[in-house]
Amino acid sequence: MSSRPRINLTPSPFDNKITLLSKVFLAFLWGLTLFSLIQLPTTIPTHFNAQGQTDAYGDKMTILIFPIMATVIFIGLGQLVKYPHLFNYMNKITEKNAEEEYSMATTMVRGMNLAVLFIFSSILLINYLIATGVIDGLGNWFLPLTFAILLIPTIRSIRRSFKK
Repeated sequence: MSSRPRINLTPSPFDNKITLLSKVFLAFLWGLTLFSLIQLPTTIPTHFNAQGQTDAYGDKMTILIFPIMATVIFIGLGQLVKYPHLFNYMNKITEKNAEEEYSMATTMVRGMNLAVLFIFSSILLINYLIATGVIDGLGNWFLPLTFAILLIPTIRSIRRSFKK
C-alpha cells in the first residue's frame, strides 16, 4: 500500500453532480428537520420493525440525530475521497492504472455518500408523514429498497472494475 502512487484527482463532471446532489439532500435534511421540530407533536415514532410498523416512540428531538449523523458522514466521506491511495482495491495499483482505479473508487464513495443522504432524508420525511398521520408505516418495501440503494454505487464500481 505504501508503494501506491499518490496523485491529485480532478473530480469528473459526474462526480461534481453527485456532490452537488448530496449537498442538496443535506440542505433538505436540515430544512426538514427544523420544520419538523416546529410542526411535530412531542412524541413521535422512533423505531420501526422489519415490516415497517412503528414499534417504539420517543421525544421529537431524536430527529436531530439524522442531520447530525448525515453531516458527519458527508464531511467524513468528503475528506476520504482525498486519499484514494489508502482504499482497498481488487486490482494491483500501478502508475499506469492509478488514475482510473482511484477515479472509480472516489466516484463509488461519493455515490455512497449520496445514497446515505437520500436514505436519511427519506427516513425523516416518512417519519414526519407517520407522526402527522398522513401514512401509517414505512411499509414492507422500505428495507429492501434501502438495501438496494446502498448497493448501487458498489455494484456499479465493481462492474466497471471487471470490465477493464
